[in-house]
Amino acid sequence: MTAPNSAERKACWDARDLLWKCLDDNDDRAASCQKFQSEFEANCPAQWVKYFTKRRDFLKYKEKMQKEGFKPAEGPQEAS
Repeated sequence: MTAPNSAERKACWDARDLLWKCLDDNDDRAASCQKFQSEFEANCPAQWVKYFTKRRDFLKYKEKMQKEGFKPAEGPQEAS
């Protein structure tokens, strides 16, 4: 696979941004954004799609942790 040129990278990033905006506007309901998902997958290399999908998940998790803070799970108490 050859590296995407600047026009191809811009098309990919624009498609990613439109998809992410749609997901943000629709509470992450992928069914509402299928058109944008298809354009994203068509305009970006498969490795990039995978990376950007994981990146979005991480950024959403990070945002949640910053808002709510970390709460450790309740577990069995250690015996003293």
